[in-house]
Amino acid sequence: MTPRRFRRLAAVLDRRQPDLTVLMDNVHKPHNLSAVIRTCDAVGVLEVHAVSPHPITARHDSAGGSGRWVRITSHPDHDAAAAALKGRGLRILAAHPVPAAVDFRRVDYTRPTALLLGSELDGVSSSAAAHADGFVAIPMHGAVASLNVSVAAAVILYEAQRQRAAAGLYARPALDPEERAEILFEWAYPRLASLCRRKGVSYPRLGPDGELLDPIPRG
Repeated sequence: MTPRRFRRLAAVLDRRQPDLTVLMDNVHKPHNLSAVIRTCDAVGVLEVHAVSPHPITARHDSAGGSGRWVRITSHPDHDAAAAALKGRGLRILAAHPVPAAVDFRRVDYTRPTALLLGSELDGVSSSAAAHADGFVAIPMHGAVASLNVSVAAAVILYEAQRQRAAAGLYARPALDPEERAEILFEWAYPRLASLCRRKGVSYPRLGPDGELLDPIPRG
């Protein structure tokens, strides 16, 4: 780990937005999953959530390696996902063109928000929509009724990014210092982090240039 690389990782982490996330409702096509995750990384989302009967996998070529930098948390059902997100103070906004939906640009995304995205074929399911605190829609003026799920995610998330940048939310670290230190170690030393977890020991402390300040546990 070079000092330059470490500082780059730290700078990326300090722009992460822990109160902006995505909840994928049965989105299962690998190229769509990968594209959504890549967009999440680009706009500073720390973690994405998913409810799916299928294993969550992403195509490496589409994700561009972003799966390493964005956590993926799976939930067994919509009740569990909603409880986890709302328990952290996030509202759930469903991207779903129902009559009650508002233009996605009229929403304040500086508030803690989880964007709910539906499956490629059926959109947001009724069981997922039941947990939504509001609905947003992307205006459509063509013959088709909706965009591809990964495209819709990018359109809405970049509006969120625009608003948050204007509000200065990327200018200061948002993570708790302890969580920041933990994630930064995992990014900088993924194999060593895995070893520490297997042994049940704390991560070594890091210096300002990413140097290890504590002894390394033996494998």
